[in-house]
Amino acid sequence: MKAIVASQPGGPEVLRLTDRERPEPGPGEVLIAVAAAGVNRPDIMQRSGALPAPPGVTDVLGLEVCGTVIALGEGVESPAPGATVMALLNGGGYAEYAIASAALCLPVPEGISPTEAAVLPEGLFTLWHNLFERGRLAPGETVLIHGGASGIGTLGIQLAQAVGAQVITTAGGAEKCARLEAMGARAIDYRKGPHAAPVLELTGGRGVEVVLDITGGEALAQNLDCLAPEGRHVSLSFMAGPQAQVDLSKVMRKGLWLTSSTLRPKPAHEKARLARAVTRHLLPLLGPGKVAPVLSRSFPLAEAAQAHRWLEGGENFGKVALDVAALPD
Repeated sequence: MKAIVASQPGGPEVLRLTDRERPEPGPGEVLIAVAAAGVNRPDIMQRSGALPAPPGVTDVLGLEVCGTVIALGEGVESPAPGATVMALLNGGGYAEYAIASAALCLPVPEGISPTEAAVLPEGLFTLWHNLFERGRLAPGETVLIHGGASGIGTLGIQLAQAVGAQVITTAGGAEKCARLEAMGARAIDYRKGPHAAPVLELTGGRGVEVVLDITGGEALAQNLDCLAPEGRHVSLSFMAGPQAQVDLSKVMRKGLWLTSSTLRPKPAHEKARLARAVTRHLLPLLGPGKVAPVLSRSFPLAEAAQAHRWLEGGENFGKVALDVAALPD
């Protein structure tokens, strides 16, 4: 099969289309003929060497796919061969064939294309666990979602609205902010200055109940300023750096909660639990006229390097995908 690997740690230019043996599913696993794969920030971090693949995991990049199940490992009864699924992977998605845990395969919602479905699993698992479980976002509350134009951001905005929450978001530039406003969010252009004062103004001085943060660094202090009493701060990433000063007096005075998680290292049983919760709570919200992935651009598998450049350059509004089915014979 054809697959994308990084020849060495580095920039997008180190990505290579190479030949690999087609994998075989082990116990509890399925083999998927990949139609499309999602491109995510952890892929970029793995390629650069900042976040290597866990021990024993393939060096083929890619954490989410959509495709057709063509073989079952021992003990697997569902999904059946021939089923179209979207799946969360430990790695290996940038390839013509990928191995997935049967427990992490989700049915594709009606009206969602394979390319759209391929960019959903990572976001669905991440948002369910962080926004709804750890963040406990409830109807009538307001959430601040940083990086609203990202794949996680555009999906998170829609899911929050679908459960009856109000959304404030940040993005860079007037064009992206206008598109986010058209989605029903209140958008703040972070290029114009700190966000805490605008958030407090939009909430009548109360602040937001939940912050979903990808920034880290110095932004944490602003996030604490604009959290309401008993507010929950959930960290997904730290694009501005992992170190931050925390005013504990403010945390104590307002009764704030600071939490975080990362998906890839979670044990198999925990990911399976999340898959069941996503299937029950989030999949019914997806489909035409409901919540749908925002697809920024799709690249052929052989152009994975260009896909990484596009994502790293901040050109995207929504998710980026690789169209594996477009490979020439």
